Amino acid sequence: MGAAVGAQAKHHGAEVLWCPDGRSASTKERAERYGLTPVIHVDEMTERADFILSLCPPAVAEDVARSIAAHAYTGTYVDANAVSPATMVNINAIMRASGATVVDGSVIGSPPSASKSTRLYLSGASEALPPVAQLFAGSAVQAHLLPGDIGQASALKMSYGSYQKTSRVLAAVSYALARDYGVETELLDIARGRVSSYLAETAYFPKVAARAWRWAPEMHEVARALREAGLPSDLANASAAVMSRWESLKDSSMDVVQVLDHLHEAPDTEPS
Repeated sequence: MGAAVGAQAKHHGAEVLWCPDGRSASTKERAERYGLTPVIHVDEMTERADFILSLCPPAVAEDVARSIAAHAYTGTYVDANAVSPATMVNINAIMRASGATVVDGSVIGSPPSASKSTRLYLSGASEALPPVAQLFAGSAVQAHLLPGDIGQASALKMSYGSYQKTSRVLAAVSYALARDYGVETELLDIARGRVSSYLAETAYFPKVAARAWRWAPEMHEVARALREAGLPSDLANASAAVMSRWESLKDSSMDVVQVLDHLHEAPDTEPS
């Protein structure tokens, strides 16, 4: 993702630097393929770069920020990693201590290419966002500026990722259970009858909440079936735990906002 996004900035005439030190052969091959400019050390990068874009595994995002801050970087630091708003606040503090301008970013989509576009959402100080967006003007990276401060772009990434990643895993577990009982063809036939994503069907949330009192026990039965088949039951149990926050809404008729507010109210008997 990092090399592909960086390469898109070249479309607008930017020179894109990267540091090969400690990187794998495959990373080096991608950088060379995209025509990125190597620098010998990170200190050279911090001296030359007006913008530094961090795209790395989220577990090391803070470490990367510390390594850049250690060189007293004072340019614009764009953290576009899949990190929580709280982690982004920490990164902001790390980089601002070195004198850098910080932009919170999130990448939604596959690596950009000639056939695929990627969205880059940006939040932070309003004056810092347009120069970052301009880097990708006319490229396959579509920059979107968000109102609000540090944490907004990260919150969007976490909100989307919590559904996208979990739904993929849940689909795999569901298919595995169907396959164990020889009904995977029928499951696929049912699924193909749908034409939209549950994530877009927000009007259905109140209906789920009103039925949670009977759906939660159903999810416990799903968990039991998964365990009997030797499959992970964690997602089913977690769904039941979420529904337990809606148990008091039995057969109610609330609006979406009221239903979502109830998700913040943990019942006394919520499973650990």
